[in-house]
Amino acid sequence: MSQQHTSSTTWALISGACLVLGLAAGYVIFGGQHAPAPVATPVPVAPAPAASGPQPGLFDEQAAQALRNILARDPANLQANTQLGHLYYDSGRFAEAVGPYEKAFAVDAKNVNLSTDLGTSLWYSGRPDEAIAQFGKSLAIDPTHPQTLFNLGIVRRDGKQDYAGALQAWEKLLAANPSYPERAKVEQLMAQMRTQIGSTPIAPVRSAK
Repeated sequence: MSQQHTSSTTWALISGACLVLGLAAGYVIFGGQHAPAPVATPVPVAPAPAASGPQPGLFDEQAAQALRNILARDPANLQANTQLGHLYYDSGRFAEAVGPYEKAFAVDAKNVNLSTDLGTSLWYSGRPDEAIAQFGKSLAIDPTHPQTLFNLGIVRRDGKQDYAGALQAWEKLLAANPSYPERAKVEQLMAQMRTQIGSTPIAPVRSAK
């Protein structure tokens, strides 16, 4: 359930960025959004294998190249890396989104939305363990961040078959965010997990020596 980072807005940001760079000034944005107000972090569709994700849109190569040109001069540029990650993500090119998001997060390591965008891209790139680790960084920033907790449950369920871990993440999500907009959906997922846990046989294990 990702939010589209629209090409028109991206191009406007690029044009402004190029002008600012021409004047030898820097700029910063809040990761995962186009305006000063925070936006919801992209969330994996449930259930979904790591190889699939949100429906890809058309890739704006012109906008992407403009961002690459900025990054050729300023590789650590926060805004350009973030926007390039958004372009790749929204076009379904999740593996290519990882690099720009990583560079942006290295600059803005307290940005929970950016961290979770990175974790979600890792998940859709088929890297569940790294996604879980990145979501852990998100929760270190904000232990109750709703999109992170929802995503964590999805990855634990679909990527690791850790049904108890998924249930724990969703329980924490609802306890910390009682007005969560997708509460009914999460409650349905939790009911499914409880059924799954109840139907999973417990096998004997070897004693540790």
